[in-house]
Amino acid sequence: MRIAFLVAPEGVEQVELTEPWKAAADAGHEPVLVSTEQGEIQAFNHLDKADTFPVDEVVGDASADSFDGLVLPGGVANPDFLRLDEKAVAFVKSFFEQGRPVAAICHAPWTLVEADVVRDRTLTSWPSLRTDLRNAGATWVDEQVQVCEGGPNTLVTSRKPDDLKAFCETFLDVFAKTRG
Repeated sequence: MRIAFLVAPEGVEQVELTEPWKAAADAGHEPVLVSTEQGEIQAFNHLDKADTFPVDEVVGDASADSFDGLVLPGGVANPDFLRLDEKAVAFVKSFFEQGRPVAAICHAPWTLVEADVVRDRTLTSWPSLRTDLRNAGATWVDEQVQVCEGGPNTLVTSRKPDDLKAFCETFLDVFAKTRG
């Protein structure tokens, strides 16, 4: 299974990229780093620079058709940057239009809000996104992991790095069940 990990050139919370990436790779899947620019992305440990990672595909050249699912890692700056990039937003929206599963953690649902794909869905996130998600028509819950099967696809969301174990197990299970 080929899984897109969409991140901005900088600002992704490193552990929210590396743990799901490792979980996908360990399960025998092919994780692919997609970003808005070529080269490398700069990850962060909260506000401190962490490691860099090479970009595999640029979002403007990528298509949801070539992936079985999408993972959106968090970090405050990462989704804020992505939601201002029309190609990134269109890429995210295309997974919903094609009925492909999506997983988002922490602040990543900001990008989902911009793609207008949260209305009538139940999500969790970092608590500061609660009002944004409700204003976009979603139901927000404070749970470790939330699976929303309503709508055209299955959406898995989690709140924070402490939820990563449950997030990884759940999105891998959901992606495997919805693979088509």
